Amino acid sequence: MSTAKNQFKRITTHRLQEMKATGEKISMLTAYDYSMAKIIDGAGIDILLVGDSASNVMAGNETTLPITLDHMIWHAQAVVRAVSRALVVVDVPFGSYQGNSSEALRSSIRIMKESGAHAVKMEGGLEVKESIERVLRAGIPVMGHLGLTPQSIYKFGTYTVRAKEKEEAEKLKSDALLLEEIGCFSIVLEKIPSSLAANVSNLIRIPTIGIGAGNRTDGQVLVMHDMLGITQDFKPRFLRQYADLNKVIGDAVEHYIKDVKGGEFPSEEESY
Repeated sequence: MSTAKNQFKRITTHRLQEMKATGEKISMLTAYDYSMAKIIDGAGIDILLVGDSASNVMAGNETTLPITLDHMIWHAQAVVRAVSRALVVVDVPFGSYQGNSSEALRSSIRIMKESGAHAVKMEGGLEVKESIERVLRAGIPVMGHLGLTPQSIYKFGTYTVRAKEKEEAEKLKSDALLLEEIGCFSIVLEKIPSSLAANVSNLIRIPTIGIGAGNRTDGQVLVMHDMLGITQDFKPRFLRQYADLNKVIGDAVEHYIKDVKGGEFPSEEESY
Protein backbone atom coordinates (compact mmCIF):
# COMPACT_ATOMS: atom_id res chain seq x y z
CA MET A 1 0.00 0.00 0.00
CA SER A 2 1.33 3.44 -0.91
CA THR A 3 2.18 5.99 1.79
CA ALA A 4 -0.60 8.28 0.58
CA LYS A 5 -3.25 5.55 0.76
CA ASN A 6 -2.04 4.40 4.16
CA GLN A 7 -2.17 7.99 5.42
CA PHE A 8 -5.88 8.19 4.67
CA LYS A 9 -6.82 4.69 5.81
CA ARG A 10 -9.87 4.75 8.10
CA ILE A 11 -8.85 5.05 11.75
CA THR A 12 -10.33 2.41 14.06
CA THR A 13 -9.91 1.57 17.73
CA HIS A 14 -7.66 -1.31 16.62
CA ARG A 15 -5.52 1.09 14.60
CA LEU A 16 -5.09 3.31 17.68
CA GLN A 17 -3.82 0.29 19.62
CA GLU A 18 -1.32 -0.37 16.84
CA MET A 19 -0.17 3.25 16.98
CA LYS A 20 0.53 2.98 20.71
CA ALA A 21 2.43 -0.27 20.18
CA THR A 22 4.67 1.27 17.51
CA GLY A 23 5.11 4.62 19.28
CA GLU A 24 3.21 6.64 16.66
CA LYS A 25 1.58 9.63 18.34
CA ILE A 26 -2.18 10.07 18.03
CA SER A 27 -3.66 13.42 16.98
CA MET A 28 -7.11 14.49 18.16
CA LEU A 29 -9.16 17.68 17.85
CA THR A 30 -12.73 18.67 18.60
CA ALA A 31 -15.28 19.36 15.87
CA TYR A 32 -18.91 20.41 16.02
CA ASP A 33 -20.04 21.14 12.45
CA TYR A 34 -19.78 19.76 8.92
CA SER A 35 -17.58 22.42 7.32
CA MET A 36 -14.82 22.46 9.95
CA ALA A 37 -14.90 18.68 10.39
CA LYS A 38 -14.38 18.23 6.65
CA ILE A 39 -11.31 20.47 6.71
CA ILE A 40 -9.80 18.80 9.78
CA ASP A 41 -10.50 15.28 8.54
CA GLY A 42 -9.00 16.14 5.16
CA ALA A 43 -5.84 17.34 6.90
CA GLY A 44 -5.35 13.84 8.29
CA ILE A 45 -6.46 14.03 11.94
CA ASP A 46 -6.73 10.65 13.68
CA ILE A 47 -9.65 11.31 16.06
CA LEU A 48 -12.41 13.91 15.95
CA LEU A 49 -14.10 14.49 19.30
CA VAL A 50 -17.59 15.90 19.20
CA GLY A 51 -17.00 17.42 22.60
CA ASP A 52 -19.46 18.75 25.12
CA SER A 53 -17.16 21.79 24.91
CA ALA A 54 -19.67 22.78 22.22
CA SER A 55 -21.59 24.12 25.21
CA ASN A 56 -18.79 26.69 25.66
CA VAL A 57 -17.49 27.52 22.20
CA MET A 58 -20.69 27.09 20.18
CA ALA A 59 -23.38 28.14 22.66
CA GLY A 60 -21.50 30.53 24.95
CA ASN A 61 -22.21 28.71 28.21
CA GLU A 62 -19.82 29.03 31.14
CA THR A 63 -19.58 25.25 31.61
CA THR A 64 -20.24 22.05 29.68
CA LEU A 65 -23.18 21.13 31.91
CA PRO A 66 -26.10 22.77 30.00
CA ILE A 67 -25.66 20.89 26.72
CA THR A 68 -28.23 18.16 26.16
CA LEU A 69 -28.14 14.73 24.55
CA ASP A 70 -30.20 16.05 21.62
CA HIS A 71 -27.70 18.87 21.11
CA MET A 72 -24.77 16.41 21.11
CA ILE A 73 -26.48 14.14 18.60
CA TRP A 74 -27.20 17.12 16.31
CA HIS A 75 -23.54 18.18 16.34
CA ALA A 76 -22.35 14.60 15.89
CA GLN A 77 -24.59 14.06 12.85
CA ALA A 78 -23.01 17.05 11.14
CA VAL A 79 -19.47 15.89 11.91
CA VAL A 80 -20.04 12.29 10.82
CA ARG A 81 -21.37 13.47 7.44
CA ALA A 82 -18.05 15.21 6.81
CA VAL A 83 -15.65 12.46 7.84
CA SER A 84 -14.01 9.83 5.63
CA ARG A 85 -10.92 8.97 7.71
CA ALA A 86 -11.03 9.98 11.37
CA LEU A 87 -12.53 8.03 14.26
CA VAL A 88 -15.48 10.07 15.55
CA VAL A 89 -15.96 10.01 19.33
CA VAL A 90 -18.92 11.75 21.00
CA ASP A 91 -19.10 12.99 24.59
CA VAL A 92 -22.06 11.61 26.51
CA PRO A 93 -23.28 14.83 28.16
CA PHE A 94 -23.76 15.52 31.84
CA GLY A 95 -26.87 13.90 33.28
CA SER A 96 -27.14 11.30 30.50
CA TYR A 97 -25.15 8.47 32.12
CA GLN A 98 -24.21 9.21 35.74
CA GLY A 99 -27.62 8.32 37.18
CA ASN A 100 -27.72 4.64 36.31
CA SER A 101 -26.42 2.16 33.77
CA SER A 102 -29.78 1.87 31.96
CA GLU A 103 -29.76 5.60 31.22
CA ALA A 104 -26.12 5.39 30.11
CA LEU A 105 -26.97 2.62 27.68
CA ARG A 106 -30.02 4.44 26.28
CA SER A 107 -27.98 7.62 25.78
CA SER A 108 -25.08 5.82 24.12
CA ILE A 109 -27.34 3.82 21.81
CA ARG A 110 -29.08 7.01 20.72
CA ILE A 111 -25.74 8.64 19.93
CA MET A 112 -24.52 5.68 17.89
CA LYS A 113 -27.81 5.03 16.02
CA GLU A 114 -28.82 8.62 15.33
CA SER A 115 -25.42 10.12 14.52
CA GLY A 116 -23.43 7.24 13.04
CA ALA A 117 -20.49 7.97 15.37
CA HIS A 118 -17.87 5.33 16.11
CA ALA A 119 -17.52 5.61 19.91
CA VAL A 120 -18.60 7.56 22.99
CA LYS A 121 -16.63 9.20 25.79
CA MET A 122 -17.55 9.30 29.48
CA GLU A 123 -15.86 11.04 32.38
CA GLY A 124 -14.87 9.29 35.60
CA GLY A 125 -13.53 6.01 36.93
CA LEU A 126 -14.89 3.76 39.64
CA GLU A 127 -17.90 6.07 40.13
CA VAL A 128 -19.24 5.29 36.63
CA LYS A 129 -17.89 1.73 36.30
CA GLU A 130 -21.35 0.13 36.07
CA SER A 131 -22.50 2.55 33.37
CA ILE A 132 -19.36 2.05 31.25
CA GLU A 133 -19.53 -1.73 31.60
CA ARG A 134 -23.13 -1.84 30.44
CA VAL A 135 -22.38 0.31 27.40
CA LEU A 136 -19.37 -1.84 26.54
CA ARG A 137 -21.45 -5.04 26.83
CA ALA A 138 -23.74 -3.59 24.16
CA GLY A 139 -20.78 -3.44 21.78
CA ILE A 140 -20.27 0.32 21.94
CA PRO A 141 -16.61 1.44 22.20
CA VAL A 142 -15.95 3.75 25.16
CA MET A 143 -13.16 6.28 25.66
CA GLY A 144 -12.54 7.17 29.30
CA HIS A 145 -11.62 10.57 30.75
CA LEU A 146 -9.68 11.12 33.99
CA GLY A 147 -8.00 14.03 35.77
CA LEU A 148 -9.79 17.33 35.37
CA THR A 149 -13.29 16.25 34.36
CA PRO A 150 -15.22 19.38 33.28
CA GLN A 151 -18.62 17.85 34.00
CA SER A 152 -17.60 17.77 37.68
CA ILE A 153 -16.34 21.36 37.77
CA TYR A 154 -18.70 22.42 40.55
CA LYS A 155 -17.40 19.55 42.66
CA PHE A 156 -13.80 20.64 42.10
CA GLY A 157 -14.61 24.35 42.30
CA THR A 158 -11.61 25.20 40.10
CA TYR A 159 -9.94 24.36 36.80
CA THR A 160 -6.56 23.92 38.48
CA VAL A 161 -4.24 20.95 37.85
CA ARG A 162 -5.59 17.70 39.33
CA ALA A 163 -3.85 14.76 41.05
CA LYS A 164 -0.88 16.72 42.39
CA GLU A 165 -1.31 15.07 45.79
CA LYS A 166 -0.41 11.41 46.32
CA GLU A 167 -3.90 10.21 47.27
CA GLU A 168 -5.58 11.64 44.17
CA ALA A 169 -2.71 10.49 41.96
CA GLU A 170 -3.04 6.92 43.25
CA LYS A 171 -6.79 6.98 42.65
CA LEU A 172 -6.24 8.21 39.10
CA LYS A 173 -3.83 5.33 38.42
CA SER A 174 -6.28 2.88 39.95
CA ASP A 175 -9.10 4.28 37.81
CA ALA A 176 -6.95 4.07 34.67
CA LEU A 177 -6.23 0.39 35.33
CA LEU A 178 -9.92 -0.19 35.99
CA LEU A 179 -11.00 1.48 32.72
CA GLU A 180 -8.48 -0.64 30.83
CA GLU A 181 -9.64 -3.81 32.58
CA ILE A 182 -13.33 -3.32 31.83
CA GLY A 183 -12.62 -2.62 28.16
CA CYS A 184 -12.20 1.09 27.36
CA PHE A 185 -10.16 1.54 24.18
CA SER A 186 -8.46 4.79 25.25
CA ILE A 187 -8.35 7.35 28.06
CA VAL A 188 -8.13 11.15 27.96
CA LEU A 189 -5.89 12.52 30.73
CA GLU A 190 -6.70 16.17 31.36
CA LYS A 191 -4.63 18.71 33.27
CA ILE A 192 -2.52 16.44 35.46
CA PRO A 193 1.25 16.50 36.17
CA SER A 194 3.27 15.31 33.18
CA SER A 195 5.16 12.79 35.31
CA LEU A 196 1.87 11.17 36.39
CA ALA A 197 0.58 11.14 32.81
CA ALA A 198 3.78 9.41 31.69
CA ASN A 199 3.45 6.90 34.52
CA VAL A 200 -0.13 6.07 33.58
CA SER A 201 0.73 5.83 29.88
CA ASN A 202 3.42 3.26 30.67
CA LEU A 203 1.19 1.45 33.16
CA ILE A 204 -1.69 0.67 30.79
CA ARG A 205 -1.79 -0.98 27.37
CA ILE A 206 -4.49 1.24 25.87
CA PRO A 207 -3.64 4.66 24.37
CA THR A 208 -3.70 7.80 26.51
CA ILE A 209 -4.64 11.17 25.01
CA GLY A 210 -3.33 14.17 26.92
CA ILE A 211 -4.57 17.73 27.28
CA GLY A 212 -2.44 19.72 29.67
CA ALA A 213 -0.69 16.48 30.63
CA GLY A 214 2.75 16.84 29.06
CA ASN A 215 4.17 15.20 25.95
CA ARG A 216 4.66 11.63 27.20
CA THR A 217 1.08 10.52 26.60
CA ASP A 218 0.29 8.49 23.48
CA GLY A 219 -1.50 11.42 21.84
CA GLN A 220 -2.79 14.96 22.28
CA VAL A 221 -6.14 16.71 22.03
CA LEU A 222 -7.09 20.40 21.89
CA VAL A 223 -10.32 22.27 21.40
CA MET A 224 -10.35 23.37 17.77
CA HIS A 225 -11.61 26.88 18.52
CA ASP A 226 -8.75 27.40 20.98
CA MET A 227 -5.89 26.13 18.83
CA LEU A 228 -7.10 28.13 15.82
CA GLY A 229 -7.34 31.33 17.86
CA ILE A 230 -11.08 31.75 17.31
CA THR A 231 -11.61 32.02 21.06
CA GLN A 232 -9.51 34.78 22.62
CA ASP A 233 -10.42 34.71 26.30
CA PHE A 234 -9.13 31.21 27.10
CA LYS A 235 -5.35 30.86 27.03
CA PRO A 236 -4.20 28.21 29.51
CA ARG A 237 -0.56 27.23 29.78
CA PHE A 238 -1.08 23.99 27.84
CA LEU A 239 -2.62 25.68 24.77
CA ARG A 240 -0.54 26.27 21.67
CA GLN A 241 -2.35 28.61 19.27
CA TYR A 242 -1.59 27.61 15.68
CA ALA A 243 -3.47 30.46 13.99
CA ASP A 244 -5.24 33.71 14.81
CA LEU A 245 -8.52 33.21 12.97
CA ASN A 246 -10.21 35.71 15.27
CA LYS A 247 -8.18 38.47 13.61
CA VAL A 248 -8.40 36.96 10.11
CA ILE A 249 -12.20 36.70 10.27
CA GLY A 250 -12.60 40.08 11.96
CA ASP A 251 -10.45 41.80 9.31
CA ALA A 252 -12.35 40.09 6.50
CA VAL A 253 -15.73 41.17 7.89
CA GLU A 254 -14.53 44.76 8.36
CA HIS A 255 -13.32 44.76 4.74
CA TYR A 256 -16.71 43.41 3.58
CA ILE A 257 -18.61 46.06 5.54
CA LYS A 258 -16.40 48.80 4.05
CA ASP A 259 -16.98 47.52 0.52
CA VAL A 260 -20.75 47.26 1.00
CA LYS A 261 -21.09 50.73 2.52
CA GLY A 262 -18.80 52.22 -0.14
CA GLY A 263 -20.77 50.65 -2.96
CA GLU A 264 -17.76 48.62 -4.09
CA PHE A 265 -19.47 45.27 -3.59
CA PRO A 266 -20.83 43.75 -5.70
CA SER A 267 -18.94 44.85 -8.79
CA GLU A 268 -20.15 44.54 -12.36
CA GLU A 269 -18.29 41.22 -12.65
CA GLU A 270 -20.13 39.96 -9.54
CA SER A 271 -23.56 40.94 -10.85
CA TYR A 272 -25.97 39.20 -13.23
